[in-house]
Amino acid sequence: MPPSTLRTLAVRTLLAAALLAFGPAAMAANTDSGGETGQRLPRFVSLRATQVNLRSGPGVRYPIEWVYLQRDLPVEVIQEFDHWRKIRDWEGTEGWVHRSMLSGNRAIRIIGPVTPLRAQPQAESPIVAQLEGGVVGKLTTCPENSTFCRVEAGGYAGWLPRAAFWGVYRGETVK
Repeated sequence: MPPSTLRTLAVRTLLAAALLAFGPAAMAANTDSGGETGQRLPRFVSLRATQVNLRSGPGVRYPIEWVYLQRDLPVEVIQEFDHWRKIRDWEGTEGWVHRSMLSGNRAIRIIGPVTPLRAQPQAESPIVAQLEGGVVGKLTTCPENSTFCRVEAGGYAGWLPRAAFWGVYRGETVK
């Protein structure tokens, strides 16, 4: 085996040993702004499957603490370890899921009781639909310096104020 492969194996062995000894907190040093994949942390993604197990640690040996039963729910990746991602949902619940259960597609979840979906990105624009709290939809765009984002939900497309949903950062531009 080449020396670089041995070094990589040794580092992964040490990380695995630390994880077993001290739990997920032992990996805090491995969570720089780029994570293991080099992608930005935190970042929004969505659930790929209809059933996703949320575990207490990054591996199948850790107990399942929660099961999500809806595809396309938006979640926030806040940490990475090997093939596992620590996520946070709209309620603040955190846990670990396998990366294969996540999609890079952007989604939203309505956080208020009822929110009007507008035809244009203005508060005075005609209402296209009324979206109830908990509705999940697709985030299509958030223009720079705009308080509105374009979304699709329940067969309707239109504009929502950023404050009406969870799944985008304040001031974030999504194309």
